[in-house]
Amino acid sequence: MSSKLVCFGEVLWDVLPTAKQPGGAPCNVAVHLHQLGLAVDLISRVGDDELGTELLQFIQSKGLRTDGVQRDKAYPTGVVQANVDDVQEVTYEIVQPVAWDYLEYTPALETLVEQATAVVFGSLAARQATTRATLFRLLEHARFKVFDVNLRPPHYTPEVVQHLLEKADLVKMNHHELHEIMAWLGAEIDESAAVAGLARRFGLQAVCVTKGAAGALLYTNGQLYRAPGVPVQVQDTIGSGDAFLAALLRGWLTGQEPGAALRFACATGALVATHRGATPALTETDVAALLAARAE
Repeated sequence: MSSKLVCFGEVLWDVLPTAKQPGGAPCNVAVHLHQLGLAVDLISRVGDDELGTELLQFIQSKGLRTDGVQRDKAYPTGVVQANVDDVQEVTYEIVQPVAWDYLEYTPALETLVEQATAVVFGSLAARQATTRATLFRLLEHARFKVFDVNLRPPHYTPEVVQHLLEKADLVKMNHHELHEIMAWLGAEIDESAAVAGLARRFGLQAVCVTKGAAGALLYTNGQLYRAPGVPVQVQDTIGSGDAFLAALLRGWLTGQEPGAALRFACATGALVATHRGATPALTETDVAALLAARAE
């Protein structure tokens, strides 16, 4: 595939009760994009410490380049304390300040963005002024902007999230985030009306809402598509939404019919949930096999 993508934002360690795992939504999305056959670069920042070196080694082990990942001598590599008591709804305590809060603009990063077919970014990376300013500046050079809403209290404000919505072309969020955003806007909270309203209000090409085991919906070109959840035995849901987004973008960029792209994305997210950790090895064939098995 000729598409080249950039994922911008946090790379970090998810610290679980039993071990630590590499994570951060942009990193997870990048790994899954690569596994699904797309070329991708990651823009982030880690500490000049052992945890940072380990993360860089992990990223490289997944076949990704680290040219866009900066090192920070003043701030440590990001860490998140993950609570997995409820495997269906993992909660997080996100440490700050850390290295990815201080991602600096460089001409080289601007070149990466200019050359990309699409840039994926989230709201969490915009929590602090330095990285937020870098993101805003780079988005001015992006051809297609994918906003992965990631509302983690207290790391966002309605004003910043709405600014990012205004910049975006495609937006993905979960159903909790949809209801929260619509409450800010004082607007319709019926899901089908809400996604159409968001698309109109912010000039979006597509709005996607994930609903966990209940599947997902996608609004684009004036049409609403729905896909049911794919029943699986859940190990944990860490990274499922990130895998979903990677699969949806693969479909979008290859011109796949929206309903088919949405079904494939749901199956990809479900497949990741059958494993522990955010970035298990998977292929397009694995996802297709799961879809075929559930269709029988």
